[in-house]
Amino acid sequence: MLSFVVRRILWLIPVLLVISLITFFLMLSVPGNPFEGSGEVPLPPETVARLRAHYGLDDPIFTQYLRYMQNVVLRWDLGPSYAGARSVNEMVAGGFPISATLGLLGLLVALSIGIPLGITSALNQNRAIDHFAMFFAMAGVSVPAMTLAPLLIWVFALNLGWLPVARWGTWQQAVMPAIILGLGPAAGLARLTRASMLQVIREDYIRTARAKGVPERRITIRHALKNALIPVITVLGPMFAGMVTGAVVIERIFAIPGMGGYFVGGVSSRDYPVIMGMVLVYTFFLVLSNLAVDLAYAWVDPRIRLDQR
Repeated sequence: MLSFVVRRILWLIPVLLVISLITFFLMLSVPGNPFEGSGEVPLPPETVARLRAHYGLDDPIFTQYLRYMQNVVLRWDLGPSYAGARSVNEMVAGGFPISATLGLLGLLVALSIGIPLGITSALNQNRAIDHFAMFFAMAGVSVPAMTLAPLLIWVFALNLGWLPVARWGTWQQAVMPAIILGLGPAAGLARLTRASMLQVIREDYIRTARAKGVPERRITIRHALKNALIPVITVLGPMFAGMVTGAVVIERIFAIPGMGGYFVGGVSSRDYPVIMGMVLVYTFFLVLSNLAVDLAYAWVDPRIRLDQR
């Protein structure tokens, strides 16, 4: 397993290089620059020229890319933000822990609702609880966060006064964002778990265990659930990475100072270092999440050997 982990970590290097190369060239291939038309009053051409020269934007694209990657690799410096006095490193250091906490809470909500609901639905196929679970799954997939969030704010914050309206810092302020962030993935997990469980409980070894008189609870937990969770684990890695770094709508609605706001602001203002920094952090976290998924395979299914070539 150690050799497998080392190989996957080494593969992270070319993945980051390819993603950074594509992102960098796509950004700088778009006409315009970050200093034109970003404010209410356009900057004078002389000021724009001096700013472009200061940040090296007049150099060839490949020269800019090599200089940027040199700073990232040798100094761990993601560069300065064109739109403010903060560096991208400071933005990541300040926003990533908040986004990671929100994403982890949202994932816990998704797991605690989606998997039990999917299992219960599969074990009670075509019954009332199955229809309710599928209704919840369809509603969770169909209703966007931008619709659900104001509704929960109106009910639990403005009318009942149980929870704060917005901001971040206390556990009360994390309740609604985590629930809203986790409900959509919970609906998807419920549907996936139900489909996987329905397939597994019809296998021959499940019928054999029932014929031997094994209790139904033991069959469900020890025999059916572990095999049914393999497709679920497959989607957890990208899902978690997306929830950690991509909760843009939730962070904007609840005024949470996470990474999502920085990424949207960077795209809107063509802040190239911010865009590159957020993309690299997301790619790094996505690869690590997929590595954790592969390691979980071996734990769930002992037949899987990670060191096989």
